[in-house]
Amino acid sequence: MTSHTSSLVQCRSAAEFVAALKQGVLLGVGVAALCIPLWATLGPFAQAPWTQRALTSTPANIPVISVDFGAEEASPDVKHMANWAINSRDNQALSFVILDKLNAKVFVFDAEGALLGASPVLIGAAKGDDSVPDIGGRPMHSVQEHERTTPAGRFLGEPGRNTNGEDIVWIDYGAAVSMHRVRANEKSERRLQRLATPGIDDNRISYGCVNLPVEFFESVLQPAFDQRHGVIYVMPEVKPAREVFKAAYSA
Repeated sequence: MTSHTSSLVQCRSAAEFVAALKQGVLLGVGVAALCIPLWATLGPFAQAPWTQRALTSTPANIPVISVDFGAEEASPDVKHMANWAINSRDNQALSFVILDKLNAKVFVFDAEGALLGASPVLIGAAKGDDSVPDIGGRPMHSVQEHERTTPAGRFLGEPGRNTNGEDIVWIDYGAAVSMHRVRANEKSERRLQRLATPGIDDNRISYGCVNLPVEFFESVLQPAFDQRHGVIYVMPEVKPAREVFKAAYSA
């Protein structure tokens, strides 16, 4: 999530959205753009997508494919997860993303494990691997500094669109966490400059959402999730990786 002073997304459930439409309260001055996932535009609001539905993976005992990262630097844990995702078929023949929070970097792969691209990102202002319960339904101004985390884990991502017509990719719909283009509306936050610096100390700024360079979002991430779901692995920064991804490290 990003600052309420910028052009930011405040996420609500589909049921709340419909109710608000009926009551005519969505035009309030202080209300941010509401995020509507792709499934809500294609069918009844009452039918939730399979974003939060767990998939059954088949861990491989011996990896037989080694994902090629080319010239991109990647941590041992990121390489391990990429190899495991392909060899175990945990990605379910879908494009997948690995977010390395420790190094503020994202990697996007196609369904066969070919690296489509990598980019620096901006992440949650606070360190932590869990979202605060019910944070997705709270107003932005009530979110404390220590609650602005990007959650770690395995997520089923899906493309979405806010009411301003902006494309996003959901990480965790319930927690209102998504990947989207970096927004530079609030100049004091220096988001574009933060992305451009070689270090990672200044890459923490958001409410939990992952901010990507506009060109990377549109040319790499968006096509990978175009009208499709995908798997998103968010590597932890406090917990051990083998604790968060037990199946990947038990082979």
